[in-house]
Amino acid sequence: MPSTELSRSYDIAATPAAVLSHLAEPENYIGLSPLLVDVRDVRCEGGVTHYAAVERFRFLGLVSHDNVIQVTLRTESARLPGEATVSGEVVSPGGVRMDYRFAVTARDGGGSVVVDTLQLHAPFGLLRYAAGKAGAVQAERGRVLARRLGAGN
Repeated sequence: MPSTELSRSYDIAATPAAVLSHLAEPENYIGLSPLLVDVRDVRCEGGVTHYAAVERFRFLGLVSHDNVIQVTLRTESARLPGEATVSGEVVSPGGVRMDYRFAVTARDGGGSVVVDTLQLHAPFGLLRYAAGKAGAVQAERGRVLARRLGAGN
């Protein structure tokens, strides 16, 4: 299956522990991705969180489609206060799969750097569309996360 990797980094005013805490909660992804409108069926099993998320796609401004995806989320906090990670997998109808990883590192002078890496796998013909949507989500996620966890929040 064709695949591609997307990676972005962004500065966040919060500590790695605060970023980890925010990204560890499935409900916090609503609005963090402009496509995500609902999170349901959250369950934790052996330190791993599983949930269903609803992405809403709009076509031509007239038609919308709710895409229910299955998400697995893991956190790693053993290297705090300097480093933390959030990672997992997304399984979407249509054969699109994504592995994701947020590597959070303390920045000299305060705050954190987040490296947001996505490894997309999609059937031939869907990869370009999926990568375009995922790249737009990554860019928005950095802006929203910085705003949510900005200084004074």
